[in-house]
Amino acid sequence: MDDAAVLKRRGYIMGINLGEGSYAKVKSAYSERLKFNVAVKIIDRKKAPTDFLEKFLPREIEILAMLNHRSIVKTYEIFETSDGKVYIVMELGVQGDLLEFIKTRGALQEDDARKKFHQLSSAIKYCHDLDVVHRDLKCENLLLDKDFNIKLSDFGFSKRCLRDDSGRLTLSKTFCGSAAYAAPEVLQGIPYQPKVYDIWSLGVILYIMVCGSMPYDDSNIKKMLRIQKEHRVNFPRSKHLTGECKDLIYRMLQPDVNRRLHIDEILSHCWVQPKARGLSSAAINKEGESSRATEPPWTPEPTGADKKSATKLEPREEARPEAQPETKLQEDVVQVAKQSETLGLNTELNRETEEGHPQQPPETHT
Repeated sequence: MDDAAVLKRRGYIMGINLGEGSYAKVKSAYSERLKFNVAVKIIDRKKAPTDFLEKFLPREIEILAMLNHRSIVKTYEIFETSDGKVYIVMELGVQGDLLEFIKTRGALQEDDARKKFHQLSSAIKYCHDLDVVHRDLKCENLLLDKDFNIKLSDFGFSKRCLRDDSGRLTLSKTFCGSAAYAAPEVLQGIPYQPKVYDIWSLGVILYIMVCGSMPYDDSNIKKMLRIQKEHRVNFPRSKHLTGECKDLIYRMLQPDVNRRLHIDEILSHCWVQPKARGLSSAAINKEGESSRATEPPWTPEPTGADKKSATKLEPREEARPEAQPETKLQEDVVQVAKQSETLGLNTELNRETEEGHPQQPPETHT
């Protein structure tokens, strides 16, 4: 029985193809019960790799079944047929994803970015409070509903965090996600705190929202890592970002995992809170983000051939760096990250890894 016939028996009229990978595809469909269109991810067990079937798919199904948040794509139904196909019926992002939105319309104004980022951060807090981590946060996985509200999707790399006997979260060792959004500790192959990894990705997403470009050029992973570990964040001067916005991004893109913001600190940050405006230099310096209390944390970037980058097409300001110890980048991670695809974000580079360890779930976005 083909997919259309299977879905018809379950009350869905199959529509167009939304995406397709090597062992999964996503179709639109009309639900006769719900009376609106949905997205259906169809996974073929016969074509899927063993590690995906044994580890990632069961995790995704378990987590999708337990999540219920207004800013997370709803899962309406999950069923499987005797011939080994799994059907996941989900909410449809009718306005596409955030990456396409920004590529079409350019960077968001801070008020619009604040609203969308608050929705995303609320969804991440909900997940983290349940000890669920996403581990693949990126603009392609942020869908937009009819009113352009954020809907977090694609939990193919998500997992439930484990705790040791003392109640502390255990570290993860699996490389997940896209190099452009991955935290330095993940790219280096260091066992990492998965919740803290999600925060770095949030920082990259907010940067893209308000700048319309990537914060780092991932065409050279070693160079990117060096810049990240020096805690350098360059902002386009043409965007005229507020100090509060730059401060939040700077604190999320913190290479020291012990100093990177937690999700509660993000939600309570003055930029995210619409009524708590006006960030003083003292507040910025309180956590030691600036080495001199008498200077602002962002100064004009030095010029020179060493500073040229494909992702820096405009004059930028640079957040004051902090000294970070050199850590050897694992060669196998470099090879993984080099397998990249240019997506193009406002004429700037936006690459993502196509291969990870272990093999990625379906290359489709719902």
